[in-house]
Amino acid sequence: MKIIDTKIPELLILEPRVFEDERGWFMESFNQKTFATALSERGFNLPNFVQDNHSNSQKGVLRGLHYQLNPFSQAKLVRVVQGRAWDVAVDIRQHSPTFGQWVGLELTATNHRQLWIPAGFAHGFVALEDDTQFLYKTTHHYHKESERTILWNDDSLKINWPIEGLELELTEKDNEGLSFEKARIMGDIF
Repeated sequence: MKIIDTKIPELLILEPRVFEDERGWFMESFNQKTFATALSERGFNLPNFVQDNHSNSQKGVLRGLHYQLNPFSQAKLVRVVQGRAWDVAVDIRQHSPTFGQWVGLELTATNHRQLWIPAGFAHGFVALEDDTQFLYKTTHHYHKESERTILWNDDSLKINWPIEGLELELTEKDNEGLSFEKARIMGDIF
C-alpha cells in the first residue's frame, strides 16, 4: 500500500496495490499492520475502528460538512466502492497550524484511493455519479446529540467543490449548517 501525504500532515491518502488481469482484480483494502506502521512513522496514534458505515448517493447529492464533538469525535477511513465522489476534509482544530484549511480529492471505485481523516476534521463529499457508494470505518459510534454541521459552501473556507453542471441535493441539515466562524465562536469546534 502506498501512503501519500497531503498539505495537512495528519490527512493521508492510502493507495492500495491492485492486482488485475483478464479475470478481474484483487486488492487488500485494509491492513492493520501497514496502517499502524504508516501512522507510527509519522508520529500519529493508531486508531481503534468500532463501526463501519455504507452510504449510497445519487449524482449531485452533497453530504457535509459533518463532525462529532468530543468525547464522541470520530476519525474516519473513507473510500468509494462504486461510482465517483469528490471528498473533502477541513481542519477544525483551533490550535492547529492548518486550522481552516482543507484537502479535497476524487475517490472512485477504479482509483481505489482512501482518505484517512483524524478526529478534529469536518468531512463531506459530493457524488459525481449515480449510485456512488461510500464506505467509512469510524473510531467512535454515531452519537446524534454530538453531531454538528458546518455549511458546505462557507465563504471563509473557500472549498473548491467541483459542482459545475450538477443539480445539488442537500438535506435540510446540510443546507442550514453553521458558518465556520459561528461554529468557532460557539465552541462547536475543537
